[in-house]
Amino acid sequence: MSLPVEIRSRLRLPVMCSPLFIISNPDLVIAQCQAGAIGSFPSLNARPLSQLDEWLNRITEELAAWDRDHPDQPAAPFAVNQIVHRSNDRLEKDLELCEKYKVPMVITSLGAREDVNQAVHGWGGMVMHDVINNRFAHKAIEKGADGLIAVAAGAGGHAGQLSPFALMQEIRSWFDGPLALSGSIASGPSVLAAEAMGADLAYIGSLFIATQEANADAAYKQMIVDSNASDIVYSNLFTGVHGNYLAPSIVKAGMDPANLPESDPSAMNFGSGGNSDKKAWKDIWGCGQGIGAVDAVQSASDAIAKLSEEYQQARRALNAA
Repeated sequence: MSLPVEIRSRLRLPVMCSPLFIISNPDLVIAQCQAGAIGSFPSLNARPLSQLDEWLNRITEELAAWDRDHPDQPAAPFAVNQIVHRSNDRLEKDLELCEKYKVPMVITSLGAREDVNQAVHGWGGMVMHDVINNRFAHKAIEKGADGLIAVAAGAGGHAGQLSPFALMQEIRSWFDGPLALSGSIASGPSVLAAEAMGADLAYIGSLFIATQEANADAAYKQMIVDSNASDIVYSNLFTGVHGNYLAPSIVKAGMDPANLPESDPSAMNFGSGGNSDKKAWKDIWGCGQGIGAVDAVQSASDAIAKLSEEYQQARRALNAA
């Protein structure tokens, strides 16, 4: 693995939990890290800005207390997702707070910026940049990102369209640094498969929507449990960027998932208000194609324990073959 040893040594299994817009909160991040997976959240989930200070203070203090009480099982590090798109008018202030708390990992999205990478490196942090193709991967590394998150077809959120096999082999042909893979991963064998393709980390999101700590409507969580890959629709209507969404939620909003109009990319807005203020879309629920593996709402620690058990079973089965 190409992960720094100070990160790798704290992981129960090679998993990074993706930052879920609106859904990820301190309860979820702390539970993920204490269970041995890298937890994360989008900085824009903390609204207003003062709440981000409160969240970072709580997360750093509770994880430090966990480490003192569990020296043989320290918590995994946490990450904060920063949208570096030009519409995010909070970016500078959010980065200042990340510096204040020496956030160990920063996930950058929707653009690669040298100044942001330099700022994170200034306090000793590590930058992972998410990309949907090899061209964007090259740009991110050229601009100083430490690692990449390959967002393949089937991922939740703003997903790409490339097969994970294609995307991983193209990136690994030239890049030997930290690499996470995103796209329909929700089981232990899938985590092992991501490693086999060259990933250091499996990047998992949708599984954690259906957890007790997640800031998601109970109906949203149950829809994750009740749905599968065929219930996912790929559209750019709701944010201006293509992403995957639960078709039943689109139907409930009075639209036909099979006949959604195209949106202008200029509709993207990640500022202080952001797309979360667009009430017409508040019940359109994002999700990846891997949810067929999710059969119950559970705690984040139980979800990670199950992943770990499945992962070890898959390793043993592969070694015995």
